[in-house]
Amino acid sequence: MSILAFAIFALAAVAAIPIAHALVLASIGAIAYSDRIPLTLVVEQMVSQVQSFSLIAIPFFILTGALMMGGRLGQTLIDLMTTLIGRFHGGPAQVGVLSSTIFGGVSGSAVADASAIGSMLIPWQKKLGYPGSFAAATLASAATIDILIPPSIPFILFALASGASIGSLFMAGILPGVMLCVGFMAVCYFVGRSKNYPRETRPISLRLVLREVGYASPALALPVLIVIFLRFGIATPTEVSVISTLYAAVVSAVLYRDLTLKRVKAALIESGIATGVVLLVIMASSAMGWIITFEQLPATFAEFAKNTLQDPWLIILAMNLIMIVAGMFIDLPAAVLLLTPIFVPLAQMAGMDPVQLGVMMVVNLAIGLYTPPVGTTLFITSSIARVKIGETVRAMVPFYLVAVLVLALMSYVPALTIR
Repeated sequence: MSILAFAIFALAAVAAIPIAHALVLASIGAIAYSDRIPLTLVVEQMVSQVQSFSLIAIPFFILTGALMMGGRLGQTLIDLMTTLIGRFHGGPAQVGVLSSTIFGGVSGSAVADASAIGSMLIPWQKKLGYPGSFAAATLASAATIDILIPPSIPFILFALASGASIGSLFMAGILPGVMLCVGFMAVCYFVGRSKNYPRETRPISLRLVLREVGYASPALALPVLIVIFLRFGIATPTEVSVISTLYAAVVSAVLYRDLTLKRVKAALIESGIATGVVLLVIMASSAMGWIITFEQLPATFAEFAKNTLQDPWLIILAMNLIMIVAGMFIDLPAAVLLLTPIFVPLAQMAGMDPVQLGVMMVVNLAIGLYTPPVGTTLFITSSIARVKIGETVRAMVPFYLVAVLVLALMSYVPALTIR
């Protein structure tokens, strides 16, 4: 039954049917063909999976990002980053990396990051003289840091599928996010230096820096508050999501005074649509996941790996290769929900903590977001820069190397997933 489900899913994906719909078709088709399980069970599984208190955090974190970055705050952050690092080699590109990292503490969505920051920075970088392909490559890769810095929607989904602590996952994602940020900024520096890309030439003064830091401090404070609330158990992740939304609304209304009814409406619509897409993927993946579990595929796969791959490092390597390939073809939320039940037994066999597995999985699937043929952030930034996908991929080679290095460290050095 599971083989038939995967075959139907593959055919539907090739036919360009949306991933969530393809999963539903595959699940219903396989169960209907087997004639062993009532179809009503599919509906029960789909509905029961989204009846989770933890999932309430998703729309609130998305709404927080929409409120914070939809007004003057987004441009303020970029102005601050430009003032601080824009005059270094590759400085304008480094601005994009650092802005994405800070934006990660607000939104939790790589797609939102690529769209919001890319639309502001890529035209500016091209105007300065940067190749559109390099600008697109920088923002496509940097946007995925967003899903590692708390709050992170993929970590919430992994926790839902594995039973791991959301708070522990949030804390464990900080260090790899910072490592990717430093690595990508180093790439921007050396490429900018070797090709002598233009730099920011505005005069700088301490007064200007202090003014911009003060103006951007509410945005800089939010990720810090999220970490403090989670680390010291002041609030649960779901409660933190509601607090962050309230914080974003108050800051926009009182400090920046740019919160209009039009902006609130746009933010609610944006978060509603994004949440609907995520929940549909969760529901569809739960049906497929139930089929996989019903046929004991995780246990069978774990037993096969145990008999074939004797060493833990080989098991981890095999999981990484499968995750990278899956991330190249399947949307990240669906991939997390489908792969987690399969890999949790394997991780236990290799002596890997579930939190480390979650970080490894998200880093893997993040790479898939800027890797063809279904690289979401890759397509978004290339479209904004108006360059061909192939040109962006060629410019992305050093970013791939940094990402793979960080992935290897997260996979084989458990101490790096601190929490």
